[in-house]
Amino acid sequence: MNFNEIKSKLSKYTVGIAGCGGLGSNCAVSLARVGIGKLVIADFDVIEESNLNRQYFFYDQIGKEKVFALKENILKINPNISVEAIKVKLNPEEIIKYYKNCDIIVEAFDKAEMKEMIVETVLQNFPDKYLICGVGLAGYGKNELIKTEKFGKLIIVGDRENESNENNPPLAPRVCAVSNLMANVVLEILLGEEYENKS
Repeated sequence: MNFNEIKSKLSKYTVGIAGCGGLGSNCAVSLARVGIGKLVIADFDVIEESNLNRQYFFYDQIGKEKVFALKENILKINPNISVEAIKVKLNPEEIIKYYKNCDIIVEAFDKAEMKEMIVETVLQNFPDKYLICGVGLAGYGKNELIKTEKFGKLIIVGDRENESNENNPPLAPRVCAVSNLMANVVLEILLGEEYENKS
């Protein structure tokens, strides 16, 4: 497949991204660059200067709501993409409401309890949807530990060990590596044979 064929095929799909921080913003931008048809992005937070070390925002966007700033940035890269931006702190009911029409859901939360919540919600309510999660991406180096693991429709990207804390902060190189691997998994699924019936 050449790039135009890839873009044409991807334009038929909708990907939901839960969270617009380091994982979510960078994954969304990668998907926009390759021509995904629609992104549904949700977050409730505002941009802080400390976010700029790993999130796809700019200094003049500090203080803006992440979800709307990310939509703005995506449309600067690809004005042909459809972006549904929702300012909300997601709970199970809203995940069902906003992501029910997505072909794939990408989990991009910071907190472990939020990750657990979306996994449970998607597996219970959308058992046929793929859910891609990022787990273990803090610090630097240790590229060899980053892997992709498949558990049916649940796919986990990261090392599943290096979670963020004060002495092991999330930094752009590792966060972007994991977020781009997550975007790559989206492409692998959407361009694969099991999705041929949508072409």
